[in-house]
Amino acid sequence: MKILVTGFDPFGGESINPSTEVLKKLPDYINGNKIIKCEIETVAYKSLDKIKNIIIDEKPDIVLSLGQAGGRKTISVEKVAINLNDFRIKDNEGNQIIDEKIFDDGDTAYFSTLPIKAIVKKLIDNNIPATISYSAGTFVCNHVMYGVLYMCERYFPNIKSGFIHIPFIKEQVKDLDTPYMHLEDIVCGVILSIEAIIENDVDIKVIGGNTH
Repeated sequence: MKILVTGFDPFGGESINPSTEVLKKLPDYINGNKIIKCEIETVAYKSLDKIKNIIIDEKPDIVLSLGQAGGRKTISVEKVAINLNDFRIKDNEGNQIIDEKIFDDGDTAYFSTLPIKAIVKKLIDNNIPATISYSAGTFVCNHVMYGVLYMCERYFPNIKSGFIHIPFIKEQVKDLDTPYMHLEDIVCGVILSIEAIIENDVDIKVIGGNTH
């Protein structure tokens, strides 16, 4: 099996992005499965074009996208991406798209096709803080999650894909009130997540929802 893992370059005035720092520390193989690592630009559509070209060249079975979610306390496994660009800040090429669909012919939303509950359980069982998230935001992270799921539905039906948001790492935190995780713990969490994806072709059926 081939698993493509993507991370973003720094954005929003940050000098580093933990998703790319994770890529640097991932092994080339996990349980005998090849890990393809790629940094993508925090730029609307250019990021999706790069992923599509890699999919065509490498033909992965899984696409797992990673992104930074500053302020979150846990590794957040995303359930749903919505067909909306509504950028609070500019992307890395100055685009600030407001209230526009990502793809005019796409569904209103797509669900992750990865075993998200199995991922969260495996992380928690290994003492890595993790939760299911039901909002990937409306910036480039949601853009990429939605765009890859759209591509898989339209062009690559045998590929499963999804998105994981990770917190700031310690090097990014300037005050004691900002949550962060140690990079080593995030890397461990991503490896465990990939193991859960490999181990679970179908997601487990356990409680994972929210009341609000």
